[in-house]
Amino acid sequence: MRKAKILRVHFNEGAQFGGKPLHEAIVQKCYDMNIAGATVFRGLEGFGESAEIHRQHLVGRDQPIVVVIAESEDRIRDLIPVVEQMMDTGMIAVSDVEVIRVKR
Repeated sequence: MRKAKILRVHFNEGAQFGGKPLHEAIVQKCYDMNIAGATVFRGLEGFGESAEIHRQHLVGRDQPIVVVIAESEDRIRDLIPVVEQMMDTGMIAVSDVEVIRVKR
């Protein structure tokens, strides 16, 4: 086990950066920065600073998205300002974790 950080990036499904979905741009940036890994989750429903309920609609893209990244503290600290610059609105949360890497 080793100590690490989890970075969770919360935003709306319609968020864009550089002409593509924000979640794709964040995952690509993590890849380019040799971050250990990133996973994207689409939420069924949620709300945040806008106080609007975000959920699946017949028209439009409004579901919540969360990108989860696990990495060492110093690498997460380097990544935060990069991701923050990519976002127009949303939330970034950082938590302490212990990582167990399973590799057979």
